[in-house]
Amino acid sequence: MQTDLFSPLELGALALKNRIFMAPMTRSRAHSDGTPSLEMADYYSQRAGAGLIISEGIQPNADGQGYCRTPGLHSANQAKAWSETTTRVSEAGGVMVAQLMHVGRVASHLNKADGARTLAPSAIQASGEMYTDAAGMVEFDTPEAMSLGDIDQTIEDYVAAAKLARKSGFEGVELHATSGYLPAQFLSTGTNKREDQYGGSISGRLRFVIDLIEALNGAIGAERVGIRICPGNPFNDLEDADPKATFTGLLQAISPMGLAYLHVIRMASTGLDNFAMAEHYFKGSLVFNDSFNAEEANHFVKNGRCAAVSFARPFIANPDFPERIRIGADLAKFDPKRLYTPGPEGYSDYPTLPQR
Repeated sequence: MQTDLFSPLELGALALKNRIFMAPMTRSRAHSDGTPSLEMADYYSQRAGAGLIISEGIQPNADGQGYCRTPGLHSANQAKAWSETTTRVSEAGGVMVAQLMHVGRVASHLNKADGARTLAPSAIQASGEMYTDAAGMVEFDTPEAMSLGDIDQTIEDYVAAAKLARKSGFEGVELHATSGYLPAQFLSTGTNKREDQYGGSISGRLRFVIDLIEALNGAIGAERVGIRICPGNPFNDLEDADPKATFTGLLQAISPMGLAYLHVIRMASTGLDNFAMAEHYFKGSLVFNDSFNAEEANHFVKNGRCAAVSFARPFIANPDFPERIRIGADLAKFDPKRLYTPGPEGYSDYPTLPQR
């Protein structure tokens, strides 16, 4: 039987019913202290038809928060609330992993808890602004350059969050290593001006991400760890002199580690073929992402270019997105004005198709 989007799949320790993944999407529905809300449990459990749900970015410590109302996984209350979400997803037949996201310099102190710091590889402010509930649009903070102690502590905090994720019912974790956030800041020449073992040469700039992945693997097993990348992505004022060389080095380093999967975003505007790069240098399971329709996704899976495809925005207004693909139903459109507003409207109130 030929493999297609509805074929079951094993990714490391993850046993999945199909290859239609829900990509991570920030939706800003957590409470101000980073505790997941009841609406979040509704939202994710409604979408349990996905082969795998990758959560929105979850900060592994208070320093890692950048945006307003994003969830954390570094306190007992946060872990308990996530347990309610993962339990409901599991009861609905779904599988969920936690995406760990430390934003680094892409932050405002107005969105952080008291005493939390804005840290980055180097003390270079990102160009641009971000929204805060307290003051509207504001400039990004100027970050503090991380000491070696800060780096060690941050890796420990990621590990603690991964362990909490497993205790909270997540089947694994995904390391967010793109979009201009902390791991990408270490990788890139424009944001990493360090002169110690975490900067300078490619091997130095890779070290934080490699050390972090090794620590996560040791904590919960490589078969439960994935990583998301997008070589050349300039989002959040990120710039690298040679992203092809940087990511070739990264992929060669992580390929032998036995990770559950590599989650790759294509971005044609960069001039790089991210999919081809991943296929050539990473000898493990690939998950592809970015603007796929069902037909194209099925073609990529059938031809063995990737194990699965992740979809983001189609899942917003279509909680039953996989079923709609299966029967060829039309897709509903989401309300862009309610992507990040508090409450269930434009979030957990989208209907499914009538039962036949």
